[in-house]
Amino acid sequence: MSTLDLRFRQIHLDFHTSPDILGVGADFDPEEFVTTLEKAHVNSITCFARCHHGLIYYDTKLNPERRHPHLTRDLLKDQIAACHARNIRVPIYTTVQWDHFTANEHPEWLILDENGYPIGTRTIEAGFYRQLCLNSPYRDFLKAHTREILETLPVDGFFFDIVQPRECACRYCRSLMEAEGLDPTNAEARRGFALQTINRFKTDMSGFVRELNPEASIYYNAGHIGTRHREVAHAYSHFELETLPSGGWGYLHFPVSMRYARNLGNDCLAQTGKFHTSWGDFHSFKNLPALQYECFRMLALGAKCMIGDQLHPSGRIDPYVYDLVGQVYREIEQKEPWCHRAKAVTEVGLFTPEEFLGGDARNLPVAITGAERMLDEAAIQFDILDSASNLSPYKVLILPDNIPVSSAFAAKLESYLAKGGALIATFESGLNPEKTGFALPALGVRLASDGPRDLDGRLVRGRHFPRGDYAEYLLPTGAIGEGLPPTEHVMYIRGLDIAAAHGTTVLANLVQPYFDRTYQHFCSHRQTPSSGRVGGPGIVQNGRAIYFSHPIFSQYHQNAPRWCKTLLLNALKLLLPEPLLRHSGPSTLFAALNEQAAEHRWILHALHCIPERRGLDFDVIEDVIPLHEVKFSIKTDRPVRSVVAVPQNQSLSFHLANGRVEFILPRLEGHQMVALSFGATD
Repeated sequence: MSTLDLRFRQIHLDFHTSPDILGVGADFDPEEFVTTLEKAHVNSITCFARCHHGLIYYDTKLNPERRHPHLTRDLLKDQIAACHARNIRVPIYTTVQWDHFTANEHPEWLILDENGYPIGTRTIEAGFYRQLCLNSPYRDFLKAHTREILETLPVDGFFFDIVQPRECACRYCRSLMEAEGLDPTNAEARRGFALQTINRFKTDMSGFVRELNPEASIYYNAGHIGTRHREVAHAYSHFELETLPSGGWGYLHFPVSMRYARNLGNDCLAQTGKFHTSWGDFHSFKNLPALQYECFRMLALGAKCMIGDQLHPSGRIDPYVYDLVGQVYREIEQKEPWCHRAKAVTEVGLFTPEEFLGGDARNLPVAITGAERMLDEAAIQFDILDSASNLSPYKVLILPDNIPVSSAFAAKLESYLAKGGALIATFESGLNPEKTGFALPALGVRLASDGPRDLDGRLVRGRHFPRGDYAEYLLPTGAIGEGLPPTEHVMYIRGLDIAAAHGTTVLANLVQPYFDRTYQHFCSHRQTPSSGRVGGPGIVQNGRAIYFSHPIFSQYHQNAPRWCKTLLLNALKLLLPEPLLRHSGPSTLFAALNEQAAEHRWILHALHCIPERRGLDFDVIEDVIPLHEVKFSIKTDRPVRSVVAVPQNQSLSFHLANGRVEFILPRLEGHQMVALSFGATD
């Protein structure tokens, strides 16, 4: 576990500059540079040693041929000197797997696919996205380059960019695989070896850096932090979550990544951009409410803040960009005292299918994004877990749609339940890895059949058909159907065909359609209506475990049926009748609860902005819609001394009843923190 305590107000200053541009750095003014940063309340900025073009921005003796041909000064050295004089930290950026110069000079070092072709940018295509193999002699170049930086410049830390597991069939990888008894012709073996290669590289490079500079921070960027990072977390001093909502990541990526990463033992820094779109979007400006929302949500989930920018080739920092940044970072600085060393207060653990299905910045498993939406909209306080996580802090665990259960994992879950925990599982979660039967007896169900197949012989369960060809219906009654009319509700994606074990309570039955929609028989434009014939169970409860036969989280990701969310929240209510947090606001209100143990207080973050799809490419935020008289109710068994809106220092009236503290926030405009202080003797 790292002890690094990151700064809150950071900039990542991209500088990928073509060798065809003249006068690089010619307009750089150290005083203007650092004064602009100071006015914007920036206290750390990542600056460039070497870019994706493969060019270097300091006076290198080791690789003078790589120094930008039109660089007019020792730019990186001057940036560091100016910033250090004003106590601004300067981690150093260098690229790893994208390097246009090296790719051209040493094509034999490129990653090759199974057909022997380089992956990434084609020869006649603009871009520097060919990937370099870290099992080639390129690795020696990287270490020598890193050593020169450490011996030439003051180094606060390293940002190693583009460090991703990539299948490779080059001669170096083939030779190493064969030496380890692996088959290079096997795609699964290549994937496993690719992850092994990346993890070995990180461990080796971190050891190398720490020998020369034990205090330097170290981060390896791949655009996403997920379950594959657990086994190599020791190589990182911290995590930086690259997650530009308008740059392809979307607004769901950050909370999913952060709710997992914050439990791996390292401090976390979240990264958005000043760009309207993504990296390299010169002379564009993000809407101020969007930048505020993105940074304030970082604070709410326990991350420090970083805003991405790109320096103009002239080296002159754009004052208008930093006017925008300063409007946000001025507020961040005021809020920091209530965010320092804050840890999330949670009670629900949500497992991510990424451990089993894989995932990256733009391709998260749909079940986890659907679950993130549902739980956020209901103000549930939760972490995202994997099978190696400690389960004891959580009152309820959720296994969304696609969580296979091995015998070891089943034993872990059964032990958790035996100690009083509760569990919700949906669709194929709980099946053994082979999907031949349930491995978790606690769910109280068995697999009755594989279910129907389409005309091509493929199983239809779990698949989205645009016209609901294999839809079926659920009839919710009693507590599970609270808030819903007691009639059929369509489940667009076919679930598992299950049978309930003896002693298991059926909470909702399935109702069958007249027939499935095929060319042989169909009705109207979409799914066939209910026939009224009751089928098997759709939702069951076995003690402290509730099981849904349908992939409700994947369905919510697809088209957000409100009844799916209502059913899930009703199930949670059966297992967790008194949640940590309730509020009277709309489902668009984001609420998170953190603890500052040393200060004996909890901090509530309330955030209300609504991303909208105003263009075709991505969601934007332009307007802040205030909320008024929002009631909050927070469960706590500790005596509350005061409830104060901060940083305004506005005391709020509150009352205690039935183990909950309740108060009304008169106005919420964008973001508001509320400090709940407890007795100092607690």
